[in-house]
Amino acid sequence: MFSQLIKLRLDRWRRTARHISHKARELESASNSDLLCQSNAIRSDVRTKADWQKALVPMYALVTESIRRELGYRLYEEQIIGAIGLAKGYVVEMATGEGKTVTASMPAALRAVHGLGCHVVTSNDYLASRDAELLKPVFQRLGMSTGCVVPGLDTETRKNQYLADVTYGTGTEMGFDFLRDRLHAGANAEIAPARSRNNENDRLVQRGHYFALVDEADNLLIDDSRTPLIIGMEQEPAEALTSLYSWCHQIASEMVVGQDFIYQAGQKTAWLSQLGARKVTLFQKPRMLDSFSVEQILLQVEKSLVAQHGMSLKRDYVVVEGEISIVCESTGRALAGRKWQDGLHQAVEVKESVPVTSPSQTAATITVQNYFRMYRYLAGMTGTASQAAREFKRYYKLGVAPVPTHRTCRRKPLSPRIFLDQISKRTAIVSSVKELVLLGRSVLIGTTSVSSSQMMSDDLTSEGIAHVVLNAIQHDHEAEIVGYAGQPGRVTVATNMAGRGTDIKLHPSVANAGGLHVIVTELNPSKRIDRQLIGRAARQGDPGSFQYFLSLEDTLLLQSNVKRCARWKRIANPDTNGELSPSWFRRFVRAQQKIEKRDEKQRLRVFKQTRERMRQYQDVGFDLFLEVADGN
Repeated sequence: MFSQLIKLRLDRWRRTARHISHKARELESASNSDLLCQSNAIRSDVRTKADWQKALVPMYALVTESIRRELGYRLYEEQIIGAIGLAKGYVVEMATGEGKTVTASMPAALRAVHGLGCHVVTSNDYLASRDAELLKPVFQRLGMSTGCVVPGLDTETRKNQYLADVTYGTGTEMGFDFLRDRLHAGANAEIAPARSRNNENDRLVQRGHYFALVDEADNLLIDDSRTPLIIGMEQEPAEALTSLYSWCHQIASEMVVGQDFIYQAGQKTAWLSQLGARKVTLFQKPRMLDSFSVEQILLQVEKSLVAQHGMSLKRDYVVVEGEISIVCESTGRALAGRKWQDGLHQAVEVKESVPVTSPSQTAATITVQNYFRMYRYLAGMTGTASQAAREFKRYYKLGVAPVPTHRTCRRKPLSPRIFLDQISKRTAIVSSVKELVLLGRSVLIGTTSVSSSQMMSDDLTSEGIAHVVLNAIQHDHEAEIVGYAGQPGRVTVATNMAGRGTDIKLHPSVANAGGLHVIVTELNPSKRIDRQLIGRAARQGDPGSFQYFLSLEDTLLLQSNVKRCARWKRIANPDTNGELSPSWFRRFVRAQQKIEKRDEKQRLRVFKQTRERMRQYQDVGFDLFLEVADGN
């Protein structure tokens, strides 16, 4: 019954899409001034009657024709179907290479006619700038302005970008702008989803939250929902605090896991046992630590234990110019300006022997869930929405609408290969890459961390295989690396940075040889992330293939159950190359499912805690959406 309803909805949208395509062809003979006049007429009509649904067909036809004139191609029927779903407030699932960027231009233009601002949220600053630059002429032809919010803009420039009809930016950038506005306005200032068509308050940069269209919606709205956006007020550096961090790091180094403390890998948390706590209290302390309570010292020791046992260089963070930069697990990108809280960031700094920064006191914070729930209208698009459908409905009341591909997918899965250890696995990967390069294929090797991408690079270099690396450290030439990734014999080693927002176009000879081949070197904590990586191959009907290369030493298995991994290694019966039967693959799938369920429970717990806190604030008349420190 449910699938039948989806089919009926899709058929209805398809009929509307064909009607839009027909009207767009009728506009081909119209002059540029005619297009502008029609756009202005729709804008005036919508603002007068406040009925945007009647404007959908004529506005989409105008945008379709504008795209043809500016970008030189017609939109596919499936792209228009996706745009209809976005206008109606769905999370639209469109496969890689189906043209989500230009699809977004139609609902953005439709919502922009109200003059209340439309925010198109992308997954990183590079994509925000690229998409805004690409579609600016399309909007401009219809009399609409385009803005882009990126780091480094001054307040006045930032304010002007938000005054544009369509504003591109990342969720982080827009969320922090909101928090800064709240600090300027005060904790009890009224929050309205959409305020006005102008911004009369010189101290605020945003004018309201009318409509947001979120690209890679599952990543931002689901995966990142556990991480709150926080603006901190840095405290004056104190010598006593620095001494505390250093001393706790030293003590944590002498603690024995299972005896002095319990470490839970999945949660990245550590608890001192009674024996461990007693040891800490008996250790000789510098006199500077006399100002700290026993509880403060014990808590910081636990943070130091997490830093030493749970945080890995080039997996969870990188060191750039003497500073710790957090690496996003799902995208592989460095999160500039982000810090772990409650002394964990400083514990990692001591661990890596970089200058210890001042701890910050929270000035204002808001969860990703609460920020995007402020928008009067919300929609999203991604290639992997179906698996998160339940959470989209629970947290945002958004339905998921799958859109079929324009051409039949020709992606070929190869049998997974499982190995006893990492060395055997990487040796096999190198051998496979050699064969593929000789065939004239292009190869994308997906890794889960900076360190694993560099180890893979070292193995390829030792065998004389030319390649490029794309990760949180080596990202300066990202556009160029992605642009050449589909060339004959090209080998690209990348973290999850290559899994979202990248569109690898094939050289004709590569397509004839079998297309791009994706090698997945480890399963990610979420199957959706793996699907994003695999989706780089076989875009728009191109040929392509993918294959898993996994080992019993992979991080996913260790996070699931360390003792079980050790037992599996003892009972495994590998061949002379260290390879096991493909039947071992289902163990990895079960481990991944276990971690996915754990993460979903954590997100639900955060959601319930936030909802309860909002109820408490509502009872006392405090700000419903965020916490603001006293006196701000």
